[in-house]
Amino acid sequence: MTSHRITTVLTRYKTTVLLFAVAGLLLGTVLSFVRPLEYRASTRLLITQGTLSADAYTASRSAERIADDLAQIVFTSTFFEQVMDAGYNIDKDQFPPEETQGAKRRKKWSRTVGASVTRGTGLLTVSVFHKDPKQARQIAEAISFVLTQRGWQYTSGKDITVRQVDASLVTKYPVRPNIPANAFVGLVLGALVGGVFVVVRADQEERRGRFMHRS
Repeated sequence: MTSHRITTVLTRYKTTVLLFAVAGLLLGTVLSFVRPLEYRASTRLLITQGTLSADAYTASRSAERIADDLAQIVFTSTFFEQVMDAGYNIDKDQFPPEETQGAKRRKKWSRTVGASVTRGTGLLTVSVFHKDPKQARQIAEAISFVLTQRGWQYTSGKDITVRQVDASLVTKYPVRPNIPANAFVGLVLGALVGGVFVVVRADQEERRGRFMHRS
């Protein structure tokens, strides 16, 4: 089937394509509510190294490397235990016990937290996702506390200082799952499926018509 023929078919059956798109949009929206809606609490920390470096660029790269290390440490079991024992009002029962479900606990923790580094700086952003905004804030503050008090223990550098530069900020509305994004993806996929459906169906009808004409 030529491109011109495909365009003609899509134009003729645009209502069908539109129906598939709407169905995809609705499906994407509905599936967004399968999992509980989660808020995000985020905080930012600045990592500095009190060392006599050759220049500012070297110092910046060193701080960035340390921040990268700490961003990975956040996901470890040892760090998780220190966060739970930091003295904040965190519901520990939400995480499975290590003795019987260690893998599930680590998986849940890795889904709960996130960390990223601003390139070219020692600025570390920590995010916590939770259905309860108060719990999200408590966990974010506990993470910040552990990093500021014990962050140096997790690095190979010397004279490391970790300071919280932005207090924990909780979103007003749930951010995960991203309902608008999921709905848009559903819309696009629905339109693509609808387009393929009408083109394939038109091609089959065209082949059948030619076969019947020959016979």
